[in-house]
Amino acid sequence: MHISDVLAALPLDRESAEPLFRQLYGQVREAILRGSLGPGMQLPPTRAFCRLLGVSRQTVLNAYDQLMAEGYLSGSVGKGTFVSVHLPVAARVNAPSNAGLLRPLSARGEDYAGAMALVRYHEGKLRAFRASMPGIDLFPFDIWSRLEARRWRRPDYQLGYSDPAGYQPLRELLCVYLRAARGVNCTPDQIVITSGSQQALFLLSQLLLAPGDGVWIESPGYQGASAPLFAASARVCTVPVDAEGMDVGYAARHYPDAKMVLATPSHQLPLGVTMSLQRRLALLRWAEANKAWIVEDDYDSEYRYTGPPLASLQSLDRAGTTIYVGTLSKVLFPGLRIGYVVAPAALAEPLARAKAVVDRHSPIAAQMVMADFMAAGHFGRHIKRTREAYAERRAALLSALARELDDELVCGPSDAGLDLCVQFRQARDEAAVVREALAKGIELRPLSYYANRVATPACAVAPGLLLGFSAIPPAEITHGVAVLASVLRQAR
Repeated sequence: MHISDVLAALPLDRESAEPLFRQLYGQVREAILRGSLGPGMQLPPTRAFCRLLGVSRQTVLNAYDQLMAEGYLSGSVGKGTFVSVHLPVAARVNAPSNAGLLRPLSARGEDYAGAMALVRYHEGKLRAFRASMPGIDLFPFDIWSRLEARRWRRPDYQLGYSDPAGYQPLRELLCVYLRAARGVNCTPDQIVITSGSQQALFLLSQLLLAPGDGVWIESPGYQGASAPLFAASARVCTVPVDAEGMDVGYAARHYPDAKMVLATPSHQLPLGVTMSLQRRLALLRWAEANKAWIVEDDYDSEYRYTGPPLASLQSLDRAGTTIYVGTLSKVLFPGLRIGYVVAPAALAEPLARAKAVVDRHSPIAAQMVMADFMAAGHFGRHIKRTREAYAERRAALLSALARELDDELVCGPSDAGLDLCVQFRQARDEAAVVREALAKGIELRPLSYYANRVATPACAVAPGLLLGFSAIPPAEITHGVAVLASVLRQAR
C-alpha cells in the first residue's frame, strides 16, 4: 500500500474530546509499531499532509514534533521527515492487545493467579442479606472528613516515605486498645500495620512457610484465608469445625507435622461458633510442643451481643507461638484497607522488612487520620453505636425468621459477628435458592461457598445460607425474610 493511502486511512474522530494532534500522533505511532510505516519511509510535507487529512497544519506540526521527540521520526528542515531507521524490527511486529501470553505463567505464578479465584467480591448496590459487610450508613463520615481535611491543610514531613511497620502513633493507640478490649499482650513495637488482614496473612505465609509445609485451616471457612497458603505452595490441611470450634484432636491425629495453624477462635466464619476453652488450651499445648505457629484471625470480635468480647487466644499464650491478626474493615469500612499484625517480638522486625518488599508501607495519610479518630474517642464511640445498631438488626432478623421460616430453617449461633448461619430443615438445592432469591432482589451466600477446595469428606457441612444483617436496616431485613420465605415455599 502506498504511504499516502496508509495515512489517508488514519481514523480521526472530530467529535472526541481528545485533541486532533494527539489522535494523529497516536495513529501514526501505531502504524509505525505494527509495520505499516517501515523504517526510512518518508512522510509527506506538513502542508500536503494537512490537506490529505483535512486538518490544520498546526495539528500536523504538533503531531510530528511529539513523534520526533519520542524517536519515531527523524528529519530536518529542507530534507523531509522520515520514519526512524533505528527502530528495532521487533517494535514493528507487536502482537495485538488481545493476544495470549508471550509464554505461560510459571508454576509459582499459577499459584498466585489462581489463589483468589473462588473469592467473591461485593457487586452492585447494597441489599439484604449481603454477608460480612459493616453498616456504612452508621459511619461518621462528617467527622472523618474533618479530620482528614485538617491533615491535608497541615502536611508535614511524615507524608514522605515512612516506617514499613506503620505510623507510630497509630501503633501506640492500637496497642492500648488491644490490651484493654482483647487482652492482647503487646507493645507498639510488636505491631505492624498492613493493607488489610489479607496482606497480613500473605506476608506471614511467605515469611514462615516453605513449599510443602502443612497448615491447619478450618473448613468450612473464609476462602480468602487459604488463598495466601496456596500462593505460598503450602500444604493446606483442612480441619472440621463443630460446636466447640476447630477440631484440634482431629487435626493433631491427621496432620501431626504441620508448621502453622490458621484459626478464628473468637467467631468462626461461616458457622458462627466460638472455640471452647478446652480446645484453645489444647491448641496452645500442641503448638508449643511442635514449635508450630498459630495465626489468630480476629476479624470481628468487637461485635458480641450477649456479653463483653472474649479474651483473645494470644492472651493465653505463654510460649510465643501465637500471631494475632486484626482488621479495621469490619469496624469502619472495608475500603479503608487498614489491618495489623501483633507478632512475637523477635518476628516483628523481619515482618516489617518483608512488608517493605511488597508495598514499602501502607498509605500513611489514612493511618494518620485513623490515629486522630482513635485519639479523639471517636473509635470507641463508633464501636458502641454500631454494636447497639447491629444488635437491633440481629434481633429483627431472628424475629422475622422465627415468624416466617421456623419450619424451613435452623439458626446457628447468633451471639456474635455480622452474619447469621442458617441451615435447611429439608433437602434444598443451594444454588437454585440463591439464583431465585437474586432474581427477586435479595443476595444470599450458600454455605457450600465456604468449603475449602481441598476439603476432606470429614469437613462436609449441611446445606444452608449465610445471612448478613449488620449493613441492612431492620425494615429491609423484615422485607428480605419475606422474600426468602416466598422463594423457599415456591421451591417446595
